[in-house]
Amino acid sequence: MISQKSVEEILNRARIEDIVEDFVELKRRGVNMIGLCPFHNEKTPSFTVSPSKNICKCFGCGKGGDPVQFLKEKEDLSFPEALRYIAKKYGIQIEEKELSAEAMKEKQLFDSLYLVNDYAKEFYQKELFETTRGKSVGLSYFKGRGFREATIKKFGLGYAPSAKDMLTSSAVAAGYNIELLRKVRLTNQYDGDFFRDRVMFTIHNQSGKVIAFAGRTLQKNSKTAKYINSPESEIYIKNKILYGAYFAKKSIREQDECILVEGYTDVISLHQAGIENVVASSGTSLTVGQINLVKRYTPNIKILYDGDAAGIKAALRGLDLVLEQDMNVKVCLLPDGEDPDSYMQKVGLKAFKEYMDKEGKDFILFKTNLLLAEVADDPVKKTGLIRDIVESISKIPDAIKRSMYVKQCAQLMDVGEELLVAESTKVIQKIQKKKEQKAYFDRQRKQSKQSTGFSSSAPFPASVPSWGNEPPPFSDEPFPGMDYGEVAPPMNEGGAPSSTPNSLVSDEFQEKDIIRILISGGDQIFDVEEDITVAEYILNNIEDVLDSFDDLVFEAIAKEYNKNRKLTGNHFLTHKDKEVKQAVINLLASPYEYSKGWVERFEKPMNQKDPEENFTKDSIYSLRRFKLKKVIKMCDENQEKIGKLQKEDNLPKLMKLLKKQQKLMAIRNELAAQMNTVVMK
Repeated sequence: MISQKSVEEILNRARIEDIVEDFVELKRRGVNMIGLCPFHNEKTPSFTVSPSKNICKCFGCGKGGDPVQFLKEKEDLSFPEALRYIAKKYGIQIEEKELSAEAMKEKQLFDSLYLVNDYAKEFYQKELFETTRGKSVGLSYFKGRGFREATIKKFGLGYAPSAKDMLTSSAVAAGYNIELLRKVRLTNQYDGDFFRDRVMFTIHNQSGKVIAFAGRTLQKNSKTAKYINSPESEIYIKNKILYGAYFAKKSIREQDECILVEGYTDVISLHQAGIENVVASSGTSLTVGQINLVKRYTPNIKILYDGDAAGIKAALRGLDLVLEQDMNVKVCLLPDGEDPDSYMQKVGLKAFKEYMDKEGKDFILFKTNLLLAEVADDPVKKTGLIRDIVESISKIPDAIKRSMYVKQCAQLMDVGEELLVAESTKVIQKIQKKKEQKAYFDRQRKQSKQSTGFSSSAPFPASVPSWGNEPPPFSDEPFPGMDYGEVAPPMNEGGAPSSTPNSLVSDEFQEKDIIRILISGGDQIFDVEEDITVAEYILNNIEDVLDSFDDLVFEAIAKEYNKNRKLTGNHFLTHKDKEVKQAVINLLASPYEYSKGWVERFEKPMNQKDPEENFTKDSIYSLRRFKLKKVIKMCDENQEKIGKLQKEDNLPKLMKLLKKQQKLMAIRNELAAQMNTVVMK
């Protein structure tokens, strides 16, 4: 284990521009550097490196981070592997620290399981190439599929003999513990081999380590399953693995597309032919874990199906999950009776690629056309079709993309666009409400656990705050309901307005602005005479409205600053919470630069700070703006209560609320005067 001292030395020495330039050609642009993004294909550079902040970010796909995060994303490295890469580059001697007994035991177990699987792979390959049965049955099968010997060895293909316990006895004789063989399910409960008389496919993880196997029987008219897979183990979790992903990841990044097929032989055949950005789901429906595995390399996925209509319809039901993860999905239907392997063998590489490009259809439109062919003019069936398509469209997070699908599907189904807009808005509101309710209950459980030391199983009160609904995503207004004198609401990574409820847009933006100041200059001196930092000023002056904060990232950052008020933004770039880390990257990175003539044009004194570094002024103004928003909100809520009490004729309570309103309005007016702004109500 790398010692904390070495970790800190590596992180302090690592310069983002040095690391990125190993992979990207950068050009200087003002104080920053820019180049073509290494995570997706682009013609116009949008990948920005900020040496002063020691971070990078692509303003096209949104990926970025500090030097370690960049290496983890680009080279698919673990945290220790990324640290070792940097240490080697700078010639840093790494100091190793002994693991705890428990951690060492777990590491040794995992290493041992990988070694056992490696032994099994070598055993199966030896049986394939060096035994009479292996060559006549296994090798002839693979060569009959057109696989070359180099391909067979690359993918770790092999043959499991028919003898009851040949692998088990061989491994034990070689010194491997039979308990480890049982743990990875190479050996069954009766100490016999799990795989027998089958051709073998090796399954790798993203680092190329052998984690499991799949075996295919070659016996015709056999009652046994055609394929069997290793059961799950400590190192093999099925719903997070895609077959061939280790060999495909580089090509997926380069092509900015992942091709998904069903079978192992499809992957190997296409890879051998030169289409390397291909993985297989191994006949199972895609899971969130598998989708996120693809999303690490590209947002684009193309799924190849054979001509079986029933199978296609069943598979399509699971693809809404892909849309929910904001992936761009295309479907390519192969000719009847063909699978990717057979069709590649028949037409060759060039014709196969041309077919995929020509026949690859957008998933939503493909699904609409497929189901339309079945409903004919039946109004009842068509109603069900419309609901089905609306459900799929509503799963797409990007509002602009949703609106485009609505227009196209309305034309295809010959229905009014307004109808689809209304129906999709209803579905979106339901989805949003469920998410907000879940988030609310999760917060309640967290607070309950923190206050009592255990998670309460008691039911929550029936009175739950009401949640705002998401605004209609297809409004003609750029930002519906927004006061155009305010700052524009935050944008999604793709540049579209956030789907945050209207009533919270400005508050959310201002909360994020305060977080931005904390992480970019929290350690800076706010007042020299009083010797307080920007973080101390903000946290001391925000206590009275702290409960009004809706942003959970702020809660995490404030907690860190309460422990140490000298922290810098770089501290949060390595935060264990991924949400905090990504929020910090987004807030620290900016696509904008000061123009070269800024100094001359505005006659800026050379000793004056840049606007983005003027933390004292920025802190004061942001806090006032945030407090003003919160006080206005409190005024509105209190006024609503006053209106209700006037109807109830409850004079004592009414007088109390009127005094409160008077005090709130005085605070509101004072803040507005300090900011030199006018309150319209």
